[in-house]
Amino acid sequence: MPTSGHTLVHATILLYTACCMLLLDVASGRRIRNLESNGLSALGDFNHESAFPRFAEPIPNVTVTIGRDALLACVVENLRGFKVAWVRVDTQTILSIHHNVITQNARISLSYNDHRSWYLHIKNVQESDRGWYMCQINTDPMRSRQGYLQVVVPPSIVDKDTSTDMVVLESTNVSLTCKANGYPEPYVMWRREDGEDIRYNGENVNVVDGEVLFITKVSRLHMAVYLCIASNGVPPSISKRIQLRVQFPPMLTIPNQLEGAYIGQDVALECHTEAYPTSINYWTTEKGDMIISGSDKYEAVSMDNGYNKYMMLKIRSVSAYDFGSYRCVAKNSLGETDGVIKLEEIPAPTTVRTTTVPTATAITKNKERSRVRGKQWRDRSTSPENGTPSENQVFTDYELKDWRDPDYDYTLSPPPVRGPPSAYNGTASVIRPLLLCAATALLLAGLR
Repeated sequence: MPTSGHTLVHATILLYTACCMLLLDVASGRRIRNLESNGLSALGDFNHESAFPRFAEPIPNVTVTIGRDALLACVVENLRGFKVAWVRVDTQTILSIHHNVITQNARISLSYNDHRSWYLHIKNVQESDRGWYMCQINTDPMRSRQGYLQVVVPPSIVDKDTSTDMVVLESTNVSLTCKANGYPEPYVMWRREDGEDIRYNGENVNVVDGEVLFITKVSRLHMAVYLCIASNGVPPSISKRIQLRVQFPPMLTIPNQLEGAYIGQDVALECHTEAYPTSINYWTTEKGDMIISGSDKYEAVSMDNGYNKYMMLKIRSVSAYDFGSYRCVAKNSLGETDGVIKLEEIPAPTTVRTTTVPTATAITKNKERSRVRGKQWRDRSTSPENGTPSENQVFTDYELKDWRDPDYDYTLSPPPVRGPPSAYNGTASVIRPLLLCAATALLLAGLR
């Protein structure tokens, strides 16, 4: 016969078994009713996967720029009587259930199409909206898909952490800083606004990468406007102008320290200076008197190009009083410099007379005209009756052209160079004139 202790244990076991059976019966009843309410048969379709809702496609990840609107799409097939919900994963916040928006965020709304496509709208997207979003169906077990919303932010310059315009002394070190925010993290680079290269670490480079531009022993060549440019692939990129000014005392160069001019000439004296702050420039005479521009005698011209300045002093109609030394002077808050140009007298240019030498062509034409005049004279001197010459006819050398020395060149070219006289040449030089005279006498006799 069992004792009272054994009877208590046995009763406890029976009670636990009854409770478990009751829970199973209740669970089975609820499951069957849920399936039937969603259009499924507890006896026929319970074990068939095709009878349950399924996702037609993955939820695509979406990238949107801050301030724009985002759209997440969830496409479900065979939904039947089940319901769709949107949930923010990282915060476990329910955003919507079926046709109803649950969240209190006024920027979130819901739309759907034929109970197949369910869209989650987020207006004016903020960085806080970045994260995973889940579309789930209330099956048992629950079915879900997730999509990521990426919120990108274009770069922006953090003014409080970025350098402003700077003025430094030459040969000191200078550091320009540029801080930028954005998502993804921006890339920062430096370049000169004028496009010139930057003298950096002993090299000439067009671009310097990084948030800090550090220049050692800055010089006047570094004086420029620099651009800090931040970009991260999200338009637009952004830049900030930072002007770097380098202070140094005046420096002066003179192209010509000695100038020459003659009396009455206009002359210009030139100087080139460099200085920052901008220098005060002027001219003085040899005695130290400042030259005032604008008179009839002097005109001072000055042209600026950055820290460079060009000076010119024009002296009109130089006189003997103007010869001497002139000083060009440049001053600023850091120093003073000057240079001397000496103006000396030079002889005035003389007028050179030029004579015209007759050319061979002109001489030839004169000969032709003389020959024509000689022929006309001979024609007038001939008797019209018998065509014989008159008693007073004078013969020109034109009739003797056949008796001229054939070895002599009658052109304007220089006579040929002859060798030393020989015996034959000496005899020929005597005989040739004799023959010429004899021929002339015979001709005159025949004419008589």
